[in-house]
Amino acid sequence: MEEVKTMLRKTLLFLMIAVSVTLAQTAEPELHIWKHSMVTGLNISQISLNNWAKGGQNSLNWTLTLDYSGKYNWEKWKFKNDLKAAYGRSKLGEDEYRTNDNELYNESVLSMLAGWNVDPYISNTIRTQISTGFDYKASPAVEIADFFDPGYVTQSIGFTYDQLHGFTTRLGVAFQETFTNVHRNYSDDPETLTEAEAFKFETGLESVTDGEVTLDENIIYKSKLRLFTRFENIDVWDVYFDNLFSAKVNSWLNVNLTIQLIYEKSQSPKTQLKQALQLGLRYTLI
Repeated sequence: MEEVKTMLRKTLLFLMIAVSVTLAQTAEPELHIWKHSMVTGLNISQISLNNWAKGGQNSLNWTLTLDYSGKYNWEKWKFKNDLKAAYGRSKLGEDEYRTNDNELYNESVLSMLAGWNVDPYISNTIRTQISTGFDYKASPAVEIADFFDPGYVTQSIGFTYDQLHGFTTRLGVAFQETFTNVHRNYSDDPETLTEAEAFKFETGLESVTDGEVTLDENIIYKSKLRLFTRFENIDVWDVYFDNLFSAKVNSWLNVNLTIQLIYEKSQSPKTQLKQALQLGLRYTLI
């Protein structure tokens, strides 16, 4: 857990410095107009060998991504919905394809423009897998997750701050529901002696920080840090830390570095870390 705290401190410091450099006045939003953006991408890495005397195996890795954002503003209210989806597969040599990315994250936030330094808000977040997930260390592979098994739904109410360009953060009281079907180890209460529960309800605090910084003319850094703690165990925090460095080659080609750190005790007692460096085809739908 100490390595998680150290990484969080360094990243928050980086975000604060980057945001302070890019500080700017927020433009007046347009009212009563939906603003949509939707970008899809295909990230690929591939090796093909033929009569290669030095050894090795063919490999193919691909990931499909979808990023959607919708915004609507009233005189005293504003609404934002963000959806992130990613699904990828890998194949090494003659082995069968394996899943390497499998995520669906949807976040909706309604905030009131109160004229204060912070604005009241309510939010709803949904997190799950798109498809079946496996533990490939076992032989044969063992299914460990599926769509909404587990699925996490979190409602939060509190205050948000978005007075810095490219930087928003919010903190509130949260209610989190965990839904399962087959994989009830994510929702079971080990202190009960009854049959494993398929539903778990928790109350605590949730903090979500989003950052987007232009590092160079064609390099963008995006980050989302979500923290959740339960009132009965306030010293243990769930951590979802998603980072993307994207270098734009042209209008449809990007080089992407993604780093994702997760700590959630119900999933694993150890910190989970995923890193990928890929060439990406990018297409703006809206």
